[in-house]
Amino acid sequence: MTKIIGVIQVKGGAGRSTVATNLAGELSKIGQTVLIDCDMPQGTSASWYAVRQDEGKVGNLLIETAGNHDDLIAAIERHPKARFVVMDAPPRLAEIARAILVLSDLSVIPVGASKAEIWATTDVIEIIEQARKVRPIDARMIWTRHRGFTNLAKELTGQARNELGLPILNTALAMRIAYPEALGNGQTVAELSDPAARDELRRLVDEVRRIIR
Repeated sequence: MTKIIGVIQVKGGAGRSTVATNLAGELSKIGQTVLIDCDMPQGTSASWYAVRQDEGKVGNLLIETAGNHDDLIAAIERHPKARFVVMDAPPRLAEIARAILVLSDLSVIPVGASKAEIWATTDVIEIIEQARKVRPIDARMIWTRHRGFTNLAKELTGQARNELGLPILNTALAMRIAYPEALGNGQTVAELSDPAARDELRRLVDEVRRIIR
């Protein structure tokens, strides 16, 4: 059965496409994976895929784009044998974001390590609650640009739990140059020479797979 992962965040710059492309790229090494870019016409994930394709490195990874709920359903239905689908949602409250939540086995909510990003993420909670009227939703937060050794990180974790009420993934993505570098080069950070970034991403993939198993 295909496992579907949605990556959702209404605030731009939180790392949504970074999470989606890294997950999709690494999951495609396990089985056929479809990356659906729902943030058109910006299309960061689609552009990442195009660079990867030019380098001849797509392997078992396929790309689709979707501008609305019907496009999204059709894109998924075109790939009934896919092992994984990763959906990169648009950075705004829209019907397609609710559709992604309803369709996903797991929704990942990237949040940059700042109080402002926690405040902005409260808008996502509203659409999660709307989606939960349709079916149970498994939505979990992931820290991006994280500095776990700081006092601020501990304070933010408490604030996020109190204000957002979402489970937080054990794996956090640290503030590393490897992430924008990989995004621009059509790569995942596991394909770069940064061992800490590689380990971080592999732990994230393992954690996600345990959840959706």
